[in-house]
Amino acid sequence: MRPIATPVVPATASSSTASSSVEGSAPSDLLAGLLPLDALDVAGSLPADEQRRLAEATVWLQDHLRPASIAPWRDEAFPRDLVADLGERGYGNLGLQPGSRLFTGLLHAQIARADVSLSSFVGIHNELVVGMIDALGSAEQRARLIPGLSRFTTLGSFALTEPDHGSDIAGGLATTARRDGDEWIISGAKRWIGAGTVADIILTWARDEADGVIKAFIVETDRPGFAATKIEHKLGLRIMQNADLTFDAVRVPDANRLPGAHGFAAANRLLCDSRAWVGWQAVGAQLAAVDIARRYVLEREQFGRPLGAFQLVQASLVEMFGNVTLSLGLMTQIARTQEEGRLTMPQAALAKSTLTRLARETVSLGRNLLGGNGILVDHEMAKLLADVEVLHTYEGTFEINTLIVGRAATGLSAFV
Repeated sequence: MRPIATPVVPATASSSTASSSVEGSAPSDLLAGLLPLDALDVAGSLPADEQRRLAEATVWLQDHLRPASIAPWRDEAFPRDLVADLGERGYGNLGLQPGSRLFTGLLHAQIARADVSLSSFVGIHNELVVGMIDALGSAEQRARLIPGLSRFTTLGSFALTEPDHGSDIAGGLATTARRDGDEWIISGAKRWIGAGTVADIILTWARDEADGVIKAFIVETDRPGFAATKIEHKLGLRIMQNADLTFDAVRVPDANRLPGAHGFAAANRLLCDSRAWVGWQAVGAQLAAVDIARRYVLEREQFGRPLGAFQLVQASLVEMFGNVTLSLGLMTQIARTQEEGRLTMPQAALAKSTLTRLARETVSLGRNLLGGNGILVDHEMAKLLADVEVLHTYEGTFEINTLIVGRAATGLSAFV
């Protein structure tokens, strides 16, 4: 087992110190310090160049993104400067860059370790916006949109869920599209749409009135008849600007229809990888919880001793470490399955439901270790606790993902 190490670069370290640490150390040495617990040496199995890329990213995310995310999270604000920084580092098109699935997954985990809200924005943008255009769009749409999306100079959003249809969206989708010459007229409403109030384009799923087939359209947000309203007062993922969208006879050209998006099966393929990605978010949230809790119990003294010297505190930490190890192990195998093109929806659903459940346990243990300070956002554990509650529900609720696995295990559907 790799020894548990205090992170080499805490959140308060300077960028120059962080950069010199990366340049002066071997990748394996850096990763041993930057990951609070990697008992299975998952990151060590990456090629040396990917280890170094992961180490450099981790330093920047911990040094820059993590402390800068606290104020906008508290204020429910969208930090365009931080998003621009993420774009400059190439985080807008991770799925299109060279690298293994394991490397990309571990990088998503490190983004979530710095801030779960911004990791949601980055992940959905990668998996469901850039990924959708790349997989289902035309050559012209890819050439027109992906360069700007990759740099976050163009922001995209994925609109599937509706006010009256969440878990049953596959059969209940009510937004309609009607062909009118060389245009389509889109009418309906969407709800809980991430980045809906800040996006430049909305990838909108609608049912063709002529044949009843679900199709997808690029809707520019400056088109007449489109409106987005921010959903206020969320418990978690407060940086992510979720929105209610309305489409009042919005006209788009036929060139905005994605040719590969024909039927719900196309959306389901995207959602499969997206659910697996949430598993990496759960890993990252738990890594953050370990960071915060371990540092706190080593620094905080009660009864003349560090909290970390007490048996019940150590028992909680070990349970947290165990959850992280289980989560990393499962996601490592999920990444291998994705690399081989064999990932199925039940496998993705198992990862999503199991790991968000473990993340809930881990951050709850961490919050308890911080005592009264655990309810303060400035100590970060309360922020994590709130964000993980959302992970447990979005990208398919815990219950729906559980039933997907149950159907695969028994051959019997528990859906109505």
